Amino acid sequence: MLTLPEIVGLDSHVGSVRIPPELDVPLTGRVRRIMDTESFRRLAKMTQVGLVSLVYPAARHTRFEHSLGVYRLSLLFLKRLAHISHFTSTVSKQDAELLMITALLHDIGHWPFCHLIEDIRIKGLPRHEVLAAEILRHSELAELLRNDWNIEPESVIELLIGNHSDNNSVTGLLSSILSGPIDIDKMDYLFRDSLHTGVPYGRNFDQGRLIGSLCVNELGSGMAITEKGKTAAELMIFARYIMFSEVYWHHAVRSAASMFQRLFYELYQEGRMELLSIFRSTEDEVIRFFMESSQRLPIRSLAEGLFGTRRLYKRVAQFSILEQPKIYRKLAGKPYRQLCELSNRLSAMISGTKTPFAVLIDAPPMEKEIEIKIDVFYPKEHCYRALEDVSPVVRSMAREQFDDYTKRVRIFAHPDVAVSFRENRRIVEFLENTSFESAEQE
Repeated sequence: MLTLPEIVGLDSHVGSVRIPPELDVPLTGRVRRIMDTESFRRLAKMTQVGLVSLVYPAARHTRFEHSLGVYRLSLLFLKRLAHISHFTSTVSKQDAELLMITALLHDIGHWPFCHLIEDIRIKGLPRHEVLAAEILRHSELAELLRNDWNIEPESVIELLIGNHSDNNSVTGLLSSILSGPIDIDKMDYLFRDSLHTGVPYGRNFDQGRLIGSLCVNELGSGMAITEKGKTAAELMIFARYIMFSEVYWHHAVRSAASMFQRLFYELYQEGRMELLSIFRSTEDEVIRFFMESSQRLPIRSLAEGLFGTRRLYKRVAQFSILEQPKIYRKLAGKPYRQLCELSNRLSAMISGTKTPFAVLIDAPPMEKEIEIKIDVFYPKEHCYRALEDVSPVVRSMAREQFDDYTKRVRIFAHPDVAVSFRENRRIVEFLENTSFESAEQE
């Protein structure tokens, strides 16, 4: 495993590409050929955190850069795990190559503003993993995987989106490296998003120490850490919590998110959107489409406020699980169509304003963040203990719902009417007394 040319390249620094912050990513011929495909180059035209740049201007890094970062971390994980007999007795060199190439291609199915669109849960809207499978099967990547890597596209698809319920499967072990409480995707995006937004929170954990503590759990079904990595793991989990609280769910970021989601939803309802075309587009192409398609519609102000002259909606009220639990629980996780209907009713009730889409309600989506479950190995006692059992910090975040404390229900209003809404005390009364009819998402 250590003789794989990509892993050797970590130390030789021959044929590498530089990404922030001063990191060399080893490139072999077969990796370069993947990177030069049209499907992969598209990721260079798609920002990693989308609308976050409206609040943090330097956050313009791309999914291309992030994918290279995740690929590099896969090499570092494999280099460390090559010294763990439990891992090498289970994972072959070809399995290691599968992990490397899947790490490089893990975002291949993303489309512009992907997670914002997925969060509104429109019926019939495919997940980005479905598009990834289609691209891997039917693009130039399929031939490269077979010829250069001796890997079938279906193997990459299975690792990305398959069912890994078999606790003893190699796929389950590799999957935990790609997607788990401490994985290469989170380890890179926390660090990279923190770097480009200019805030320190996502970098406040010892990445080297954490990688150096990697081992395999007792069942051989996933990753664990030794006790030396406990503090680094705690700090990484806490970093994720803070990044959600202060960056991804910053109130102005969520204002832009709620504007975008309503813009997308209304265009979709109007039948003006060919989803497959959107999914295969670059970010600039999607923005151009939204601007042109909304020109003669009431939603024009949403598009122009996001992509023209920056004019975000103002926060006029917010509710957390602690401050207003009744309202929070009533709105969190509700179907998006119901939130739109409630927004319209609230606008009419409060002011009777003629401003189109004067009010937007932003609430945590139905889908929750993953659980925090990873074991800590104590070699002197030769035993494993759950991290949440030995860490009061992690225990608190694991047993209380992560989303409820990082995400708020917020009411945003158009800047022209924000003052009148902010001063109106009937908003709370209206929301407390509103009941939802049972309805399926459209």
